[in-house]
Amino acid sequence: MITMHSDVELVKQLRGELENFEEIAQHLIPKPGDLPRLQGMDVYGGTLALNGIVGGDHLIYVDFKQRFDLEARIQRAIAKRQPEVVQNVQRCQKTAGIAVLDVSGHRVTDAFLAAMLHQAFLLGAIYELDMYGQVTRRLFENLNTRFHQSSSAHKFVSMIYGEISEDARFRFLSAAQPFPLVFSNEHDRFMEVSADLCVSFPPLGMLPSLHVTDRQRTPSLLGFKERYEMNEWVIMGEGDILLLHTDGLTEHSHAGHDYFPWRLEQKIREVKHQTAAEIFDAVTADLLAFSDPSDDISLVVIKRT
Repeated sequence: MITMHSDVELVKQLRGELENFEEIAQHLIPKPGDLPRLQGMDVYGGTLALNGIVGGDHLIYVDFKQRFDLEARIQRAIAKRQPEVVQNVQRCQKTAGIAVLDVSGHRVTDAFLAAMLHQAFLLGAIYELDMYGQVTRRLFENLNTRFHQSSSAHKFVSMIYGEISEDARFRFLSAAQPFPLVFSNEHDRFMEVSADLCVSFPPLGMLPSLHVTDRQRTPSLLGFKERYEMNEWVIMGEGDILLLHTDGLTEHSHAGHDYFPWRLEQKIREVKHQTAAEIFDAVTADLLAFSDPSDDISLVVIKRT
C-alpha cells in the first residue's frame, strides 16, 4: 500500500531529477562568448522557452576560429599534402556555423533530444574538420539516420544549419524549419526569395538517409530521404538583416490575429539601425506584449554592418 509519506517522497525525488536534468541542459545554452565574431557581421540570438528554462528549441553557435585550433589543422594538412583541406580550413577562419533546432514538443524533457543532437553534432564537427577541413552534408546524413534509429516515431527534430561568412554568404541546409527572412535596409521590408533557393527536407530522424554507408542495415517502411542539398543566399547590402527562427515565431498569434509577418516586419523597420542584440530584445519584447507564447520561440539576428 502506498502511503502519503511515500507519495511526498516520490514527488520530491522526481522534482529533484527534473531540476538536475534542467541544470545539465542549461549548460548547453549558448553563452555570450559563444556568439560568432565575424568582420562585417553582427550576430545575436536566443530562445524563449515556454516551460521553465529549457525546452524543445535549441541554438548552437560554431565560430570555427574560436572553438577549434584551425592553425594546427592547417599545418597538419600541409604536412600531409592535402591542399583542398588547407583551403577549406582557411575558409573556416572567416566563417561561423549556426544551428537552430526545434524538437517536437515543448516540455523541459524534450530538451533531452536537443542535448543529444548538440553533443553529437559538435563531436561530428571535429571529425569533419580533421578529414575534410569543413563541415559537410555527410555529417547531417549520418545524424539523420542515427536519430531515426534511436528516437520514437513521433519524436523528430526540425533544423536549420547554416554558415555565415565575412563575404556575406549564407549557405544552409533546411530540415523542415521555416526559411530565414531577409529584411532589406534599402527597401525597408522583407524580401521575397526565389523558390529555387528554398530547398527543404523532412525533419531530422523522420526518414533515414538513402546515401549513407549503413543504408542496408536500416529498415524503413516509409522509404528513405534523398541527399541533402544546400541553399546559398547573399546578404546584399549594408544594414540588411537575416532572421533565423523556429515556427513558434511564425505561428505566434492572439485572438485570430497573427504576429508574423506584418507586425514583425513593422518592428524590424523601427529598430533596423540598432545592433543585433538590440533588435533581438526589441522583437522579443514586442511579441510578448502582443500575446503569451504557445510554443518555444527561437530567433537569431544576423546583421550586415
